[in-house]
Amino acid sequence: MRDVLAHVRPWYGERFALATVIDTFRSAPRQPGASMAVSGDGVAVGSVSGGCVEADVYAVAQEVIRTGVPTVRRYGVSDEDGFAIGLTCGGVIEVLVEPIDRASFAEFETVAAAIESGRPIAVATVVTAGLGRRLVVELDRVTGSLGDPGLDAAVIEDAVAMLGNGSTAIKQYGAHGECRRTEVSVFVQAFTPPPRMFVFGAIDFAAAVARVGKFLGYHVTVCDARAVFATRARFPEADEVVVDWPHRFLAGALDQVDRRTALCVLTHDPKFDVPLLELALRTDAGYIGAMGSRRTHDDRLARLRSAGVTEDELARLTSPIGLDLGARTPEETAISIAAEIIATRSAASARPLSTTSGRIHGGSQLVSAT
Repeated sequence: MRDVLAHVRPWYGERFALATVIDTFRSAPRQPGASMAVSGDGVAVGSVSGGCVEADVYAVAQEVIRTGVPTVRRYGVSDEDGFAIGLTCGGVIEVLVEPIDRASFAEFETVAAAIESGRPIAVATVVTAGLGRRLVVELDRVTGSLGDPGLDAAVIEDAVAMLGNGSTAIKQYGAHGECRRTEVSVFVQAFTPPPRMFVFGAIDFAAAVARVGKFLGYHVTVCDARAVFATRARFPEADEVVVDWPHRFLAGALDQVDRRTALCVLTHDPKFDVPLLELALRTDAGYIGAMGSRRTHDDRLARLRSAGVTEDELARLTSPIGLDLGARTPEETAISIAAEIIATRSAASARPLSTTSGRIHGGSQLVSAT
């Protein structure tokens, strides 16, 4: 929903259809949560498969708009001949197509406002018997019901936990919320604030990294101690531009750093790098990269060891920053850094797909995919 939200908010009031990937198997092109919306007058935004099944989903959405009845459709290959409408990649996706209007989704404005403001919120929807029943879970309140108090309680507990890590998945329960039962499947979509990217060093490379970070969905902060360089005019794509010593700023922002956070240290100046990395390597940040030559890197490691940073902590540092793509320009370098961040986040090999075997989209599971 996050991807199409800006387009669909003006549609609310008149009925439109929202199609959401709720489950995947094998090499599915989009992950659970990917959405496509269709307005009452036929405008479509978003994507559930990158083009493979959009035409059929569009037709289903128009039927849902007409009837007001939600449905779940499964697309993939079931035998050697496959489907006339399916995924050429060989994957399988399940798509929930539901009507959205004031009668069917009274909490829509609450959900939309929470997503736009970065307030954690989860939407749980029954996708088996009782299809379309919905529960909206915030940290301080719950609205709606799935039809049974025990089921509501079990889903609320899971949804709160999922808000902690921003996961989206199908969860299965007994009719009254019993665990290890499969009578009821509930699609829980957790919307959390976007992950943070901190870019230290207000240089041309940082401007390119900030642009790519925003494109990837990060909340981007650029920080530099030099006010003449750290300006909004030089970093218009950044969410924040901060003038401060990097280590001092990070020390005050530790509550914003978690395993989804990317720290990009581009200053390659020891008076900035060393105190910053000494602190950064002791955070939970999922990615910590530092720019510089091999000589700069060796000198930086020596200084960090002298400052008491352990070998285990140093092992978390990716330096020189980025993948070996032959990058030269700031834009090319930003792409190499972004590629390394994605590979680190997904624990991927970062090898050309032509040299690998097996699933392209590794890790997808038909049940409880995240």
